[in-house]
This record gives sequence, C-alpha cells and structure tokens, in this order.
Amino acid sequence: MVHGLIKEPPFSIGIEEEYLLVDPKTRDLVVDAPDDLMKTCEKRLEGRVSPEFLQSQIEVGTSKCDTIKQAADELVLLRSTVAEVAADHGLAIIAASTHPFAAWDVQKHTPKSRYDTLARDMQAVARRLLICGMHVHVGLDDDELRIDLMQQISYFLPHLLCLSTSSPFWKGENTGLKSYRLAVFQELPRTGLPQSFDSYVEYQRHLQVLVSAGVLEDGSKLWWDVRPSVRFPTLEVRIADVCTRVEDSVTIAALYTSLLHMLYSLKRNNKRWRAYSNMLIQENRWRSQRYGFDEGLIDFGIGQIVPYADLLEELLELCRESALALGCLDQVKVARDILTRGTSAHRQVAIFDEALARGADKKEALNEVVDDLIKESVPK
Repeated sequence: MVHGLIKEPPFSIGIEEEYLLVDPKTRDLVVDAPDDLMKTCEKRLEGRVSPEFLQSQIEVGTSKCDTIKQAADELVLLRSTVAEVAADHGLAIIAASTHPFAAWDVQKHTPKSRYDTLARDMQAVARRLLICGMHVHVGLDDDELRIDLMQQISYFLPHLLCLSTSSPFWKGENTGLKSYRLAVFQELPRTGLPQSFDSYVEYQRHLQVLVSAGVLEDGSKLWWDVRPSVRFPTLEVRIADVCTRVEDSVTIAALYTSLLHMLYSLKRNNKRWRAYSNMLIQENRWRSQRYGFDEGLIDFGIGQIVPYADLLEELLELCRESALALGCLDQVKVARDILTRGTSAHRQVAIFDEALARGADKKEALNEVVDDLIKESVPK
C-alpha cells in the first residue's frame, strides 16, 4: 500500500530467544553442554538455532514471518524442539533471564571467534553475562524510518520490560529487582537507551568514528535496548527479559510490532509521538527494572506516577487499530492476563517465599523455583 510517497513497510516479524540448559536432578546449570546436543538441534531446526556466549546457553530464532501468528507457531516449534532434544540428553531448558542460584564464575564460554574476542576485551564483565534475553525484529525497509522510529519507540521500552520480567534472583539471592538481568548487562559498554539522531547518515557517521578507532567492527556491538539491526532491515528491540511462558513472548512481540505500526501511522499523517529526554525515560526504565509493573510508571505529561494498569489500557487503546490491521489484537490483549497473574519474576518470588513459609530451607526453595521454570518453559 502506498500513501503519498511513503511505501508501507512490511512489518515482518522475527523473534529470538535465549534459554539456559539445566540438569533436572541438581537443578544447576550444565557447564559443559554435550556436543551432539547442538548438532541435533541444528539438524532438526535448520539454521534457526545457535550456541550462545556461554556453553550453558542456547539461542533460537524464527525465520522472517509475515504475521504474529506465524511467528508464534514457529516459536512454539523451536522451543518445544530444543526442550525435547535437551530431554533426550537428560537435560532441561529454562526460559528465564537469570538462573535462580547458579554461579557465573564456573561457566565456560563457547569457543567461537566472536565470543573469544568478547571474553578477552570485556574480561570479568563478559564472564558475568549469565543472562538470557529476547529480541524482536520488525521489518522496516527504510533506513531513515528505522532511525526515526527508534527514537520514538524508546518511550515505550519500560512498558514492554514490565510485562516480561523473569530475573529476580542472582546467585541464590532475591535481588529485590524484577529484572536483575539489566543490572548485569549494563556493565557492558554501549548499552541502555539508544542515542537520538536526526538522520540515518548522522547515525552512520557516529558509528564510523568507533569503527575507525578499532573499538568495534560494526553496529552489532551497539547493545542498546533497541537498535537498527546490522544483519536485517529491521528495528530490533532488546530490552525484554526472556519470558518463561511462550504466550507472553508472543504478546511482547505483538505489542512491539503494533506500537511501531501505530508510530508509522502517525508519521504517515504528518504527526509523531512526543520526544522525551533519556533522562526521563531512564527513570521509567529503572522503575520497570526494579518493580516491574507493581509500582507504576511516571506519566511525564502530568509529572505523576500512574498505576501500570491504567497505562496499559491507554497503550492498548493507542495501538488497537494497528493490532487489528496486523491481525494480532488477541495476542496484544494477553497483556491484561500478564498483569493479572504476574510475570515469571512474580511467580518465582512467590514460589520461593511460599516454600520458605512451609519450612523448606533456602536451597530447597530455590530448587522449587527451578522445577517450576522447567515446567513452565515448555509450551503446552
């Protein structure tokens, strides 16, 4: 469809998820993953699975999908297949952004050139990356549009994180944060909210300074919460924790895609979302990292903290027409269910606290958390 001189983007979808490999008996991470586990996954999933930085991690990625439903069906297949192959090797997967009690300092990174370089350059900061995330690519085949919408979508990033949190524990401790993953990840350089640029050329010019200086090879080492992908003509959101329930992952993808479509529709009609400074957005980013959706976010227009439930209803109304146009309104509406039952982080803390209240010791309580993560990570 063409409106004036603007050709509508494809709004194709690709979803990437990272999982942790655990021993169901000890509930701990597998330090040395079996070689043939990855080979079997690669054979069955044909290029849609790959090793991650640590040997205890595995990553899947859907193909380029035309609809959210197609991406959802493929994600279920990918997650189910990896879980099945892991089970054949006496292992299990958990879809959570941190392991409840595993130690980062005993993990081994995957012997791969890119990961060798990362480990050498970042040292202990890289070795601590015992975290998993979820990335959603949305097809925007215009360079300038990607840069423009990257700036506008930043406002909504904390809202997406609130619905995805799955990392309340670190090395056996309840951190008090719903997404401790972000605290670990932002020790790396070039993380957090993206910079604002007036054009794609300006973005490229800034990037080239770092490339010329030899500190990075390309934009794939800009680890912002949202970024223009280097491999694909997409805008890739990276702020979300990996969701333990696959239906929650689909909701995050559907909501992100619908918000981009909504912003594009505004642009097509010579309108745009109001630009807010990173100083303000960062405050909501911290609130979502710390509290999830429990304590609300700041409405910058009125300068007050507003309950997340109210903000979510506004969000759903904002992108309703876009979700209808994209055929994913039902998936977007699942956000209300997440708000009612809580995220993985809420469930993990509740299971831990309930176990302690029954008289379980700390290790037993953490084991119960892992057991539930194993069960919830496999699509029903």
